[in-house]
Amino acid sequence: MRKVIGITGSLIAVAAIVTAMAAQDKPPMVGAQAEVTAPSGRTFYALTDPKRTVAEAEKNLSAEPRNPDLLLKLAQTQAAVWEYREAVATCGRAIRIAPEMASLYLERGHRELALMQFAEAATDLDRASALDPKTLDTYYHLGLAHYFQGDFAQAADAFQHSVDAAKKPEDLINSSNWLYASLRRAENTSEAAKALARITPDVTTSDPHSKFYLNLLRVFHGAMKEEDALPPAPPADGSNIEAELVYDTVSYGLGNWHLYRGEGAKAQEYFRRVIAGDCWVTWGFVGSEVELNRMK
Repeated sequence: MRKVIGITGSLIAVAAIVTAMAAQDKPPMVGAQAEVTAPSGRTFYALTDPKRTVAEAEKNLSAEPRNPDLLLKLAQTQAAVWEYREAVATCGRAIRIAPEMASLYLERGHRELALMQFAEAATDLDRASALDPKTLDTYYHLGLAHYFQGDFAQAADAFQHSVDAAKKPEDLINSSNWLYASLRRAENTSEAAKALARITPDVTTSDPHSKFYLNLLRVFHGAMKEEDALPPAPPADGSNIEAELVYDTVSYGLGNWHLYRGEGAKAQEYFRRVIAGDCWVTWGFVGSEVELNRMK
């Protein structure tokens, strides 16, 4: 999920690499790097890097080791093969060289979210927004940092910024999904209704991943049945991770919907389906782990 290509693009970037992913609760190869242990107890690992993209980025950096742009490129390359701990460390190196470069804090905060380092992510993303207050992605990810910590009113404030900054239907749809969820979890139903009202019947998208968020919003509107929004379950053997990505995104959204409607058992059912999979870097997976941990 690369910061430089935006919200929708980050989902597509995940989809482009997940097809190479092995089951992640055991190392995909000898010496694979453990990245994070989730509250459910499973440990997840980086992907293999058969094209040696990280090595190539390190080689490019070696000629200019204090170039913050090349360090950012290395961090993004590490993140593309799910070396998130390493990407966070690389951003730290770059920040010591260029402490006023907003994109470094955004990149580090983005990766800290998937590592479930939410307080650290919020700090970095706050800093990024102070340095560059016009970047939609910063507010989107800041909203996630607050949301996963249970600070729903603060999350709604950040997602409102990303909605206001949206220039494309995809950004409006994705940000509105999280804004609505944040306001519902904050029990601000009147503002949640206003957020949902922005997604009128004529709002459309050709982007396949934003389409699933749009379907969720249609469910919240009452214009689509829950079962019609849910994609087919992915194969249990993990052979189609793209299908898992889509299924988990929608399953988390529907589980969340049941949660703030007071239907905890149904919500928990959806969340457990998500964490049975392997897409640990996506927000549906992170959110499902967080909610199940809160329910203990």
